[in-house]
Amino acid sequence: MFIADPEKLRVSFNEFHNVDISDMPQYGEFCLLELKDGRYTGGKWHPDDYEGKGMAGKFGRGTADTVDINEVSRWHSLERYDLTNCLEDEKINHINLGVEENSNSVNFGDFKSLKEGSFPKREQYCLLILNSGELAAGRWDMWPDKSRGTFIYASALACHSMEEVWAWTALSSDDIFEREEERERERKREEELNRNPTADKDKFKYGTDIDTYYEKALDKLRKEYPWATMQQMKKNPAYVIIPRHGQYIFGRDNGVFMGSRMVAEWTEGSTADEFVDFLCEYNRDNVKNSDPGVKFKYGRDIEVYLDKAYENVKKDYRWVERDMLDGWHYGIKQIDGEWEFVKEYKDDGDLTVLNPESADRFIEYVEDNYERAALNANPVVKEYKVKFGHIEMNGWNLEKYVFSKLKTGDYKVYVQAGDRVTGGGREFFITPDCFKVQSYGEFLDRYLKIVPGSSFGLNKEYLIKDEKLKKFLGFD
Repeated sequence: MFIADPEKLRVSFNEFHNVDISDMPQYGEFCLLELKDGRYTGGKWHPDDYEGKGMAGKFGRGTADTVDINEVSRWHSLERYDLTNCLEDEKINHINLGVEENSNSVNFGDFKSLKEGSFPKREQYCLLILNSGELAAGRWDMWPDKSRGTFIYASALACHSMEEVWAWTALSSDDIFEREEERERERKREEELNRNPTADKDKFKYGTDIDTYYEKALDKLRKEYPWATMQQMKKNPAYVIIPRHGQYIFGRDNGVFMGSRMVAEWTEGSTADEFVDFLCEYNRDNVKNSDPGVKFKYGRDIEVYLDKAYENVKKDYRWVERDMLDGWHYGIKQIDGEWEFVKEYKDDGDLTVLNPESADRFIEYVEDNYERAALNANPVVKEYKVKFGHIEMNGWNLEKYVFSKLKTGDYKVYVQAGDRVTGGGREFFITPDCFKVQSYGEFLDRYLKIVPGSSFGLNKEYLIKDEKLKKFLGFD
């Protein structure tokens, strides 16, 4: 480890290059940049012409964070230097990169050590000395708990970890940092306003304890649904009462993102009773679907439900076995006093609470899992890719339409579609009932009830003309 004192250290950059077509960095070289407005930053050179013959291009600093070449006055390489030998001298306090020339030199000092707990401000762009002795730069991104962070220096969040950095010093402010500074000032203003919040007398006439409003809503719902409980009421994201801009508000708690609590303010009314009515409607379906007589109409023995699902799937997926779902365990357990259908993966102990509206819907959910497991366990032995031209479906373009013959002699089809940005695919099992027909046309009538042409691109008129598909499916 280096023994020089970073607080006493000064580094002089003496080998700047003017922006000139005959004297540019190598493609991908990381540089210290002097901007035309006098500020200093860093970045990795990405010319528009990958052969490096043109002047157009940008210096990348991170995802959606670049400096255009037109903003740069001159550049200085950071990659061509190793300070190791100098930093192994405890008396060192000045390092020259190249021959010192007063007219060309730029000095940086005020280096700090992360190990001493000296962190940059969030989004601050910094010059770095790495533990390898190399120079670098990056934008400080602090973790939500503010105990750690990284220096982001390229796209896809490429970064230098805290463990890689020996010392840092701040470079010039920029738009990203200034926006974060304004957000921090706003956070402090908001904190001050919320020290002594006020409450609208009509909206909060029952006080500022959210449970009071939930209890009033629960009492109203119980007139319709006698089995209603508070646990059922709180299956949706909970509503809370918090101060905002110095006044209490009702808001939906959407959890914590990047260290900040995300609360969406309720704006659908202006009185306490309107909010109670809103809570009734917001939670009505959860309460309605929790009727024990409907939800557990086959009792609380999970095996009864699993047996029904298995027998239903077995009718079409003849090869399905009970142990195909061994990775998933289903159960009926009490969670916070409420009986629930749950699942967990193997023995990791991480329960997921399911919320089906009925016993039959839970059985259908298990059936879906059995069907997917059965298809995954049945190898494909032969494929036929349907040929088609440009087919558009509600803005999506058909990309793949593939029939597969399985080891058991059954068939399935995979359909994929997408647009310029995204896409997706879906797999369908062609049930044996489709093949209990006298002709290929009758088969298509049944098949297209599973994979309708209006939804997935190919209709009967198109498929019936495909003689190769007809033969592939066994209709000679």
